[in-house]
Amino acid sequence: MSATPQNNADNQEIDLSQLSRKIGDFFEGISTSIFKGILFIKRNIVIFISLLIIGAGAGYYLDKTSNLYDHEIIVVPNFGSNDYLYDKIVLLESKIKERDTVFLKSIGIQKPKSLIQIEIEPIIDIYDFVNSNTSSANNAQNTQNFELVKLLSEGGDVNKVIKDKTTSKNYGRHIIHISTIGFVTNKSMIDPLITYLNQNEYYHKVKKVCLNNIKTKMNLNEVIIRQIDDLLNEFSSTTSNNQKSDKLVYYNENTELNEIIKTKNNLINELASQRIDLVNNSQIVLKNSSIINIKNTKILNGKMKLVLPLVLFFAFIVFSICRNFYKKQSAKMALK
Repeated sequence: MSATPQNNADNQEIDLSQLSRKIGDFFEGISTSIFKGILFIKRNIVIFISLLIIGAGAGYYLDKTSNLYDHEIIVVPNFGSNDYLYDKIVLLESKIKERDTVFLKSIGIQKPKSLIQIEIEPIIDIYDFVNSNTSSANNAQNTQNFELVKLLSEGGDVNKVIKDKTTSKNYGRHIIHISTIGFVTNKSMIDPLITYLNQNEYYHKVKKVCLNNIKTKMNLNEVIIRQIDDLLNEFSSTTSNNQKSDKLVYYNENTELNEIIKTKNNLINELASQRIDLVNNSQIVLKNSSIINIKNTKILNGKMKLVLPLVLFFAFIVFSICRNFYKKQSAKMALK
C-alpha cells in the first residue's frame, strides 16, 4: 500500500525535472540563436554596411524624385446644393479612374493625366450647423437643424449622428482633396474645377432670385433707417428749443424713442449681415481657400530612405537562410 504514494512522488519529481530541463533548453536555444545572429552580422558586416549605403542612397533619390502632391480646397455649397456638390465630385472621381482625359480637358483642366484622385469630406462643425446667431434669413433653417440633431441623438450616440454621412453632408464647409503627379497651379487645376462645379442652370436661377431678395431687403432697410434718422433729427431739433423743454420729459416717458433707436441698431446689424450674405452667396459652390502642392508623405511616400535599407537587409537575411537550408539538405542527400 505504501508503494503507490512513493511512486506518485517519484513521478512528480521526474515531471518537474523534465519541465525544468525543457525550460532550460528553451532559454539555451534563445541565447544560442542570439549568438549565432551576432556571428552572422559579424561575418557579413561589410555586406550590411554596403546595403545600408546603397538602400539609403537609392531611397533618398526616390524620395527626391517623387512627384506625388496633395491639394486641398475648402468650399461652401450654397442654396442647398450639398448633394449636387457630392454628386459632381463622385462623377469626377469616376472620370479620373476611367482615365477620361477628354472629359477632364473639356472642363478646363490643363493636365488631366496628372490627376490621380479627388475626394470630398465635410468639416464637422456642429456648432456652425445649429448656430442661430446669423442673418435672419437663416434663423429658421438653423433652428430646424438644431431640433433635427436633438431628435436624432435621442435614440443613439450623438457622435454617430454628428459623423453620419447623411448629417455630415449638410455641414456648411467641406474639403475637396486632390492628388496629382507633379505641381499644379490655381489657373491650371483649381479655377477650372470651381468653374465646373458652378455650372448648373437650376442653381444659377436660385442664386439670382436669392441675391435679388437680399438686395431688396437691403434697400428697404436703408429706407427705414433714413426714415428713423429723419424722425430723430426732427425730435432733436424740437428738444433743442428751450421753450419746449417740457416736451423732453413727455417724449422720454410717453414715446418709444428707445425702441426706435434699438430698431435702427438692429436694422444696421441686419444690413451688415446682408452685405456679407451677398459675398457668401455669390457662387453656387463658393471657394473659401485653397492650399496646393503639398508633398505627399502618406504610407511610404517620402520614407524610402528608411524603408529601402530595411527591405535590402530582410532580403539578404532570407537569401542567407534559404542558402544554408539548401546546403544542409544537399549534404543530407549526399550521405544517402
